[in-house]
This record gives sequence, C-alpha cells and structure tokens, in this order.
Amino acid sequence: MCGIVGAVSTRNIVPLLVQGLQRLEYRGYDSCGVAVHLRDAASAAPATQLRRLRGIARVADLAAQAEAQGLAGGTGIAHTRWATHGAPAVANAHPHVSRGPVPAGMDGEQAAARPARVTLVHNGIIENHDELRAELLARGYFFTSQTDTEVIVHLVDSLYEGDLFAAVQAAVRRLRGSYSLAVLHRDEPQRLVGARAGSPLVLGVGADGKENFLASDAMALAGVTDQIVYLEEGDVVDVQLGKTWVSDRQGQRVTRPVRTVQAMSGAAELGPYRHYMQKEIFEQPRAIADTLEGVEAVVPELFEAAGHHAPGEGAYPTFRQVRQILILACGTSYYAGCVAKYWLEGMAKIPTQVEIASEYRYRDSVPDPDTLVVTITQSGETADTLAALRHAQSLGMRHTLTVCNVATSAMVRECKLAYITRAGIEIGVASTKAFTAQLAGLFLLTLALARARGLLTDEQEAAHLKAMRHLPTALQAVLALEPQIITWAEQFAGKEHALFLGRGLHYPVAQEGALKLKEVTYIHAEAYAAGELKHGPLALVTSSMPVVTVAPNDALLEKLKSNMQEVRARGGVLYVLADADTRIDSGEGLHVIRMPENYGPLSPILHTVPLQLLAYHTAVARGTDVDKPRNLAKSVTVE
Repeated sequence: MCGIVGAVSTRNIVPLLVQGLQRLEYRGYDSCGVAVHLRDAASAAPATQLRRLRGIARVADLAAQAEAQGLAGGTGIAHTRWATHGAPAVANAHPHVSRGPVPAGMDGEQAAARPARVTLVHNGIIENHDELRAELLARGYFFTSQTDTEVIVHLVDSLYEGDLFAAVQAAVRRLRGSYSLAVLHRDEPQRLVGARAGSPLVLGVGADGKENFLASDAMALAGVTDQIVYLEEGDVVDVQLGKTWVSDRQGQRVTRPVRTVQAMSGAAELGPYRHYMQKEIFEQPRAIADTLEGVEAVVPELFEAAGHHAPGEGAYPTFRQVRQILILACGTSYYAGCVAKYWLEGMAKIPTQVEIASEYRYRDSVPDPDTLVVTITQSGETADTLAALRHAQSLGMRHTLTVCNVATSAMVRECKLAYITRAGIEIGVASTKAFTAQLAGLFLLTLALARARGLLTDEQEAAHLKAMRHLPTALQAVLALEPQIITWAEQFAGKEHALFLGRGLHYPVAQEGALKLKEVTYIHAEAYAAGELKHGPLALVTSSMPVVTVAPNDALLEKLKSNMQEVRARGGVLYVLADADTRIDSGEGLHVIRMPENYGPLSPILHTVPLQLLAYHTAVARGTDVDKPRNLAKSVTVE
C-alpha cells in the first residue's frame, strides 16, 4: 500500500527519495509527495525552511516538478498514498504539515500561508482521529484535509518543546490504531524521527556516517544501502547524520540487529515482457524451483526457518502434538489455504479450518491449545493476518507457523515456525507466482504432517517429492498454451460477467481464477462449486456470460460433466481447461484447452496458470492498467 522513504544526508537527497518512491510504485497509490529542509546553496547556515511538493499523478510527474523547481535538500521525506481517509486529492496527499495554532483574528487563507513547522508522512489508520481532531480544533489548529494523518502532525506540533524525538514519543502514546511515521521539524534540519506500530518501517544504515534512511520497505533503499534494521512494534527511532538510536514501547533505549539485505532491485526490470504480471506468470517455473531448492526429504529443518521455537518445541514435536489446523489468510492467500485444506484432511487426516483473517478475530470462536495456527502471506506484513495471528495467540494457541515469501517480515518474526517461499519480488498487484509458491510450501507442510502422524511411507514421500521436482517442467508446458488462451481472451474482452466452476480440490482454483479476472479486467466474475449450479447460479447463465470450468481427470469428473451439460442446455458457453484424458472435446458452445498432463494432487498448481493468463490477456485486450488495478494495493498494511 502506501510507501515511505526518508533520508538524512550530506548530499541532495531529492533524487534518492524519488527513486525510492519509484521502487515502491508496485504497491499501488493514487497520490505522492516529497518534503525537504530547503537547501540554500549560497549559505553554509543550517536550513530553517520546510518545502513540499504534492500531486495526484505518477511519481515521474513529481520528479519533473522537483527538477523544474530546483528542489534540493539534505534531509527529507517522501510518500506514495493509497487513499483511506479522504478522496485522492492534492489536499489529502502526504506529506502533511502543521503551521501551529491559528492566532485569533487570522483567517484561513492567512493561516495556510504561514511557514510549516512540522511535516510528516504516515502509513496506517488512526482509529481515534475524531476525538484528537476535536481536541486540536479547540486548541486553535486549522485543518486542510480529510485525513487522519493531519491529526498526527498537529499533535506532534502541540507537544513539541525543542526535542522532536520527545514530541513524537509523546504523540504516539496518544494514538490508537496502526502507523509508521517519518517526521521532520523546521528547527532541527538534520534530524528525522520515525515510529511504527502495526505497519512496517525499516532503518537503513548508510556508509561512513554520511547518511541514514527510513523506509516502509527495504526495497525502497536498494542500491543505496543493504544494511537494514527492522524496527519492532512500538519503536521510535532517531535518525541523524552520524548516529541513530531506537527506543522501545516503554521508552527504553534498545539495540536492534543490523541485517545485510539484498533487495534484488534488478527484479524490477521488465525485460522482454509487456507487464510485470506477465513476467511474473512466466517466472513461476523458476519460483517453484527456488522454493523447492535443496528439498531432498521432508525434514523438520524445512519448518524451523523462523528459529523462534524453544527447546522441545521444534517442528516435529509440534506436528505430532497438534490435533487440528487453523489457517488464517486474506485474498489470494486465503484460496491457497482452501486448497491446502483438501490436502491436509485428505493426506494428513487432520481436521483443518480456513478463516478469512479479517473476519476471524471479530467473532466468538472455540480455541484449542493443540491447534497449529498457519498463516499464509506474500509480504508477511498483511495487517489483517497479523492481527488474526495475535488474536489466536491471545486465546492460548501457541503453536504457530507461517508460509511467507519474506524472511525478514513481521509474520516470520512473530511465528515460531516458518516455511519461506522463494518467489522473489512480486511487482504486479494481482498475485501470481507468490500464490503457486505458497501452494508448493503448503503441500510440503502436508507431507510433513502426514509423516509425523505415521501416514506417509518412504516410498510415498519419494513419489510426491519426485512429482514436485517435475513441477517446473510441467509449468513450462502449461505456459506454452498462451496462444490458445489469447484466443479465449479476445472473446472475453467484450463481456461484463463471467462464471467459474470447479469441484473438490479445484473449487478454490476456480475462486482464484475469478478473483484474478475481477482484479485486472474489472469484469464481474464469480466462482461456484459446480454442484451448486442448480441451487441458484444457473439462473444467471446465458450465451453472453462465459462459464469457465476447471476439469481435471479426478474422481469428480463425471459429476462435473453433468454440471457442464446443465450449462449447455441453457444456451451457456463453456470454456474448459481439461486434462488430456478427460474425453471432453470442443463443439458448439464448448471451447476446450487441453492441459499437458494429469498431475494428481498437485494439479491445482498447474490449473491455476492458464486462469492467470486468461485474466492477464483479457485485461490487455480491454486496455486496463494491468499492474496497478484501480482501487487496489499490493501489500495491505491497514485494516
């Protein structure tokens, strides 16, 4: 979602701030801005003026404005905003400023013309902003936006007594909700203060004591520094030229470890592809191969990457002890969990519940301390999933494991066990390679649980691992179907509604396919378990609404064929992804693409890919913004 970059340096950091924002564009945004301590090239005196630029266009336009106006400074902050409080508008864009209370008799225009005293950028949502706004209005502060963020900047100003760090510490104690902040004060030109709770923020340590940085994502600092400190919940950080320090939630000075992080900035290059989504779809064979690299057997070490378990609480003792699984996830990751439920119950014989994370913590549930709580997340910073995890832990469910793509994320740090997928950086908002890598990790988890429960023989394990190692080759064969899928996409481009059908293990695949089509094409799409057609959805079927069907050769195939006949009898048009041996042939109202091979329990990974390609090429044909769909963001770090 929103992106933060900040720096204190001896050089002009405006180009660096802009470059950082460009690296975070993939998260999605609708406005952007930058603020600096204005540098006076003719004076050696410290800067005493804050200057900002904001806009509702792309970061490239912001960069052009900054260059045209000669904006330069050694200390600054920058932000990309995804709208929550207030519409996408310049007045609501970050950075926000406080000019202090309005003196009696001064009108709004005069108040807005005064020099800024404090400026800040903010990711997150402040839940008590209304009561704070009322308090600050009563104290004479003038508000120019609809945002919750403007409350914070005025609050910091009201608490400032010559020490910005102390003012931010005092301000965050008044905030309820989630935030990551980067704050400047006019009178402290080489000082940047950050804070975080519920929203990620990292400290970047520069070389030779000449510069230090803040960012919401280490990727923003790629090529600038690889020395990264991951701030913890409640931390406040003081960033100056030659030094940095951190205080924790209790206000005690603490030391956080510095990690060397390779942000893989090269992964942001498109290469021969038209869009990042297409690139990432075609990266899936490599993503799966990397995720499975070194897996020769299902051993406990695969699920101990988090390294937080106490003696006797490693993966296998936990796997033997747990009586059920609770999966918590959002969006695409939720559908990965739904696929995993079939695997876990069918192969490991362990009862499994899959919960939408944003719903789970707001209902009364029946906790069981012998539950393994599994979170699934691409970024490891998804606010709803983190909150659901903490809720489960508060109910006494201490066994936790995450399947996550970011080894340094909050989710990995907060779970006792982890399996780190290696999909690499995913730029497109609509998740593709992260999803299939999650499925690979979840299948390994299933095998591990089955092994720990005495339900998997050496021969069965070897056969499953052999099939997994063949996945990259099988995926290449599926990707070769792209020309046929483009033909389908041309027919979908003029539609406004679509129906997706699947049964059993492939019902969540149909759900994921419908989600992809909705996300990037803006076509209304719904998925149903095919057996539910006659219970309502069949009323929607006409020749103008395509019906996409996932048809593997499994135990439910004949039932699925009957469901397909129900569609054809109503004049519906079917688009079927069928295994080669299903004996489903193209005909009037029936379009068939043959999958290269039947892949048994791993079939969902293969059947997902043509649905991704269908969504992508339909979006291209419709001319939508494929990588940055309207109203969506990549990493949802607010509730």
